[in-house]
Formats: sequence, structure tokens, C-alpha cells
Amino acid sequence: MNKKLFGMVMIIVGIALAMWGYDVYDSAGSQVSRALSGDTPIEAWFGLGGGVLCILLGLSRLK
Repeated sequence: MNKKLFGMVMIIVGIALAMWGYDVYDSAGSQVSRALSGDTPIEAWFGLGGGVLCILLGLSRLK
């Protein structure tokens, strides 16, 4: 039972991280930065990547 609970928590955390990363990626300051220099904020990459990893880890624990 603990494995499934941990998996569900990881999926929820992963979704929240991915949403935060996308929010940072899509912010006005980030869009201006990407337009001028082509750089994406590292926070966006950490949020999106970390969110995907947490979701995958959570899904693997639900099996």
C-alpha cells in the first residue's frame, strides 16, 4: 500500500512541477528573453524535466 501511495504522491508532485515549469517557460519575461537572446530560463527546464521524471517514477510505483 505504501508503494501505491508514494506513486500517487509522485504523480501529483510531477504534475505540479510540470505546470510550474510551463508557467515559467510561458511567462512574459521568458518570452522576451527568448526573443532577444534565444535562451530559455533554467527554472523552466528543471520544472518540466523534474515533472516528467516524477510522473514516470510515480507511474512505475503504481504497477
